[in-house]
Amino acid sequence: MFNWKDRNVFVTGANGFLGSWLVSDLVKKGANVTCLIRDAVKNSNLESLGVSDRINAVYGTVEDYHIVERAMNEFETELCFHLAAQAIVGTANKSPISTFETNIKGTWNVLEACRQLGTKRAIVASSDKAYGEHEKLPYKEEFCLNGLTPYEASKSCTDILARTYAKTYGLSIAVTRCGNIYGGGDLSWSRIIPGTIRSVLNNERPIIRSDGTLVRDYIYIFDVVNAYITIAEQLDRKEVSGEAFNLGTKTPISVLELVKKITLLTQKKLEPKILNEAKNEIQVQYLDWTKAKRILGWEPKHNLDEGLKETLQWYRDFFSKHK
Repeated sequence: MFNWKDRNVFVTGANGFLGSWLVSDLVKKGANVTCLIRDAVKNSNLESLGVSDRINAVYGTVEDYHIVERAMNEFETELCFHLAAQAIVGTANKSPISTFETNIKGTWNVLEACRQLGTKRAIVASSDKAYGEHEKLPYKEEFCLNGLTPYEASKSCTDILARTYAKTYGLSIAVTRCGNIYGGGDLSWSRIIPGTIRSVLNNERPIIRSDGTLVRDYIYIFDVVNAYITIAEQLDRKEVSGEAFNLGTKTPISVLELVKKITLLTQKKLEPKILNEAKNEIQVQYLDWTKAKRILGWEPKHNLDEGLKETLQWYRDFFSKHK
């Protein structure tokens, strides 16, 4: 049985959407968590979860190797979760250099610090976007990584770097490739689910930046956190170390259908405003996660309707507190 009690864990991107929920879970399990935080964000989910005073906070960026190494060294890291990334496709299109510096350089900095300090266990967040575009669906782990737009390319590189360090230096590293993660605590309003919920709760027409026909796999935040914990607890297995795992639901849905689901849940009659201005987006993308089920025993526990209902309630509570 894996014991999290007093285990020294290092989390990059801890102030982000996924990072904050993962940190909260790790704290509850009794781990000693050190977080690398780039910005102090007003009303951040990490603060809302009430764990800010139960972690070691180091302020800095993954682009700065010396900060990463110092933090991992001084807090005697045994296990690293590398989640920090520039994760917005539109931002990557506008600012490819800063995206590459965060997502690629930041990854090799974390991995090199692990190697230099003897921190042998790490989980690195890649993405389904690392695959780029393939005609065959769903995407499987053995598919080549073919990211050809700035964000996709940055995640392809992240993914390859992680598995390179595992193979070359014998580190126990696993890679996660998630579909679109959603749930309470995501304050990136340009993303379709939080943006739509905010608009609808404000009695405004939701905005769809694409033409609405893009098809994606949406996975609930608690299922993703559970997957990270499951992988971490099994990192020393030869079937896990050096491997990549898809995390999805096999229930793809178009953006327009998703927006309609959300509006129906709120019982609002608001037609979306379709801008059709999204660029560098893959038309259809979803994942085969049978490898995670077969090797890890993991599978998602929430369907989309259940997850959206819980997510909607989270945002209702959030907006009532921050009027």
